[in-house]
Amino acid sequence: MAPSTQVQDGGWGWAIVVASFMAQLLAYGSPQSVGVLYPEWLHAFQEGKGMTAWVGSLVAGVGLIASPVCSACVDNFGARPVTIFSGVMVAGGLMLSAFAPNVQFLIFSYGIVVGLGCGLVYAATLTITCQYFDKRRGLALGIVTTGTSVGAFIYATAQNELIVLFGLDGCLLIIGAIALNLMACAGFMRPLNMPGYYLKQKAALERNNEEQLFEKPPLDDLRITSGSTTTTPEKTLIVKELLITIDAKDLNIQTEKKKGSFLAGLAIMKVIKKKQQAYSKYMQSMHEILQDQAMVAFCIAVFLFSLGAFPPVLFIEDVAQSEGLIEEVSVIPLVSIGAIATCVGKLALGVLVDIRWINGIYLYAFTMFAGGVALLLIPITKTYLGLQVLSAVLGFFSGNWSLTSYITTKIVGLDRLTQAHGILMFFGGFGIMLGPPVVGWFFDWTQSYDLAFYFSGCCVVLGAIVLSVLTLPCWNRKHSENDRPDVHYTSNCEKVASVA
Repeated sequence: MAPSTQVQDGGWGWAIVVASFMAQLLAYGSPQSVGVLYPEWLHAFQEGKGMTAWVGSLVAGVGLIASPVCSACVDNFGARPVTIFSGVMVAGGLMLSAFAPNVQFLIFSYGIVVGLGCGLVYAATLTITCQYFDKRRGLALGIVTTGTSVGAFIYATAQNELIVLFGLDGCLLIIGAIALNLMACAGFMRPLNMPGYYLKQKAALERNNEEQLFEKPPLDDLRITSGSTTTTPEKTLIVKELLITIDAKDLNIQTEKKKGSFLAGLAIMKVIKKKQQAYSKYMQSMHEILQDQAMVAFCIAVFLFSLGAFPPVLFIEDVAQSEGLIEEVSVIPLVSIGAIATCVGKLALGVLVDIRWINGIYLYAFTMFAGGVALLLIPITKTYLGLQVLSAVLGFFSGNWSLTSYITTKIVGLDRLTQAHGILMFFGGFGIMLGPPVVGWFFDWTQSYDLAFYFSGCCVVLGAIVLSVLTLPCWNRKHSENDRPDVHYTSNCEKVASVA
């Protein structure tokens, strides 16, 4: 099932890029523009801002926290089935939200169900894209990931108009129906690699046919990398041992066929011991990653940035209405301005980080500091034009999410990108989940957003300081600041899938 070199970097791969772009647009359009729905939920359910904020924070954070699970689903079942299932989740969650009797139901239907569906879409689209591209993978992934920002820009205005025409419930039903087109996007995702689930079934059939208890299938049948020429037999065996799980029923049948139960018991113990070694090696690798001071600093910085910079996406429209700067949501909402600025920021910062004399870590720290200053200026801004400018500035520097995989590779290397980026996204998702409720509780306590945004701005600035100080060359990091790692991605798509 290894793809040919002619398939990569062109041909059907561009159809995959368009389908993945549309999938992210359809899935993330409403969650990324949830700030338009937030004032409507406040008015409809009359709950506190802190409680209502959990809806928007969960839909953004759950997918990040569950990214290891989402990536495992894609590895085992493939991008096409996962995208179809995620379409059902996203559409179903949005339609269920139209019938929500209270905020608690919304937290489940919109926050958790839609959030998990978005996480599955993100993992599937990045995995299938990296399978089809090698030399142009950066360009392809850049186009695909801008689908979230374009979706937020379009959906912010569309949801605003749909609420005026059909009400909040009608808006959610229509948006949910549109999300069903995710299944159509999945139809284009023709797999190049045999997913892990089918590999396990194939291995089980071979064991049954040859009537050997734990015979290892041929190496070529279990290689899951696409076009990789650097995969060693040792690495492939580790992947094979993790993929082939022993089904209890199949195990009982096989052991009955063996006359010597003692030999079967030894074989079972051997498999268990190998799996224990694989898991212990995985945990040891994670422990070593967290021993790196630069990686710990980056995790703290991402957590503080997510804690402080995400709430404006949810609250900025309510800030404008609470301050009396505008009576209702504008034709081009502040969320749309921030979304299109984020799209520009992702592309611009991606170009800047490729310049040899620019350090990626310090560039990220600068974007955090500038974003923190913009947050601190929001409470003292008394005009709608000022909020529009600050939304654009904050949105532009929020595009630093595109730098996370590059910086992670710079710190820990490509071999540990999967585990390190999973840890990083956990911290980011945790910050996103906590940020909006904390800001909402500040408002419920003080009846003003001023203290809340001062808190958010200080968190982001503090994260920039921590990242800058703890990554100084004087700390004798393992890798010198002047060394630029080999960031050429290999064809091991499971390493890139964790970027989800």
